Amino acid sequence: MSPHTTSSLRHLGGANTDRAHWLELPGHRTSVRTARRFVSARLSSWRVPEDACANAVLLVSELATNAVLHTFSLRILCGIRLLSDAGLRLEVHDRDDSARRLPRRAPGPDDECGRGLLLVQEIADSWGVVPSPLTGGNAVWANLATGL
Repeated sequence: MSPHTTSSLRHLGGANTDRAHWLELPGHRTSVRTARRFVSARLSSWRVPEDACANAVLLVSELATNAVLHTFSLRILCGIRLLSDAGLRLEVHDRDDSARRLPRRAPGPDDECGRGLLLVQEIADSWGVVPSPLTGGNAVWANLATGL
């Protein structure tokens, strides 16, 4: 596991490393836990309120889980940035350039999977998917108010 290069910080909003951080991880399920810890530690150092921190950790968990389970990525890139308008931005970039789309799901009450993006939609103030200029795959992002 290693931080991504400084040039990559420009995509997340500038090279100010006090306000933006990246972490590159293997495309394995165990990386989701590392991504959660990374976000939690960064938000604690920024003194983000606990409820916003919990929501951000849940968001990055869902985004990273989708990247490792539903793409062909050997590595993923997780980023977090403190925004100037009392918010933050989370991004997870994959390296899957297959251009395949996951179908929208309507999970049943007994389904164990399929609710991740529904949670993202409910918790995030805004979110979306764009082509990643950093990895050649997709960048899934979510913005969240912090109350700072």
